[in-house]
Amino acid sequence: MLVIAHRGASGYRPEHTPSAYRLAAALGADYLEPDLVATLDGVLVARHENEISGTTDVADHAVFADRRITKIVDGTAVTGWFVEDFTYEELRTLRAKERMPALRAANTAYDGREGIPTFDDVVALARQESQRLGRPIGVIPEIKHPAYFRHLGLPLEELLAERLCALGLFKGEAMVQSFEPTSLRRLSVMTNVPLVQLVDSENAPNDFLRTGDGRTFMDLIEPAGLREISTYAQVLAPHKDLVIPRTPTGALGE
Repeated sequence: MLVIAHRGASGYRPEHTPSAYRLAAALGADYLEPDLVATLDGVLVARHENEISGTTDVADHAVFADRRITKIVDGTAVTGWFVEDFTYEELRTLRAKERMPALRAANTAYDGREGIPTFDDVVALARQESQRLGRPIGVIPEIKHPAYFRHLGLPLEELLAERLCALGLFKGEAMVQSFEPTSLRRLSVMTNVPLVQLVDSENAPNDFLRTGDGRTFMDLIEPAGLREISTYAQVLAPHKDLVIPRTPTGALGE
């Protein structure tokens, strides 16, 4: 059994911050999970979404006020500030904050203390904590909205494959995950680290929607879909609702 810290110890610190990852390691995580998006100049940074008003203080920076915009991201209109409109040097001026202050009020005490880490930062932190704690701690990045970013000329697969190679990451220290099969197929010929096909409980992969493929996530877990996944990925990661049925009240069953 492996313990994977989704966005770090996000129940105790603002998600995707160095302190959240460091605490996750201290609490026993085997892998740290940074979600990755790309800056205007192609730097991979840890944010769950490319729109950053909910997780940073960007709205407080008057110099960036004119970058607030509405975009269509994977079929949904989103208004705010977007990572891909900032260089990494500009992004470094922002500070992270708690995404869900009403739910995790205690985390707001850490608002403004840290910046946005790069993928390289997360890898370095994992290695430092592994050495300090005397046990392996890996990274399992998820590339977010890869078809969207490729359309912008920021191919996350190539950007990540280059960093995996440059950082000397290998099987056992890293895995890569995505909801989009096309993205994982590309990565399968770019890197030797294990690949993880994420499967949601409804709808369809965004790359399928963009190309009119017609298949849904449910098609992916049929025998033919599973055979196809086995040609490019080593791990299947289904939504918990596909593994543990819900009770009539909506709670997880047995």
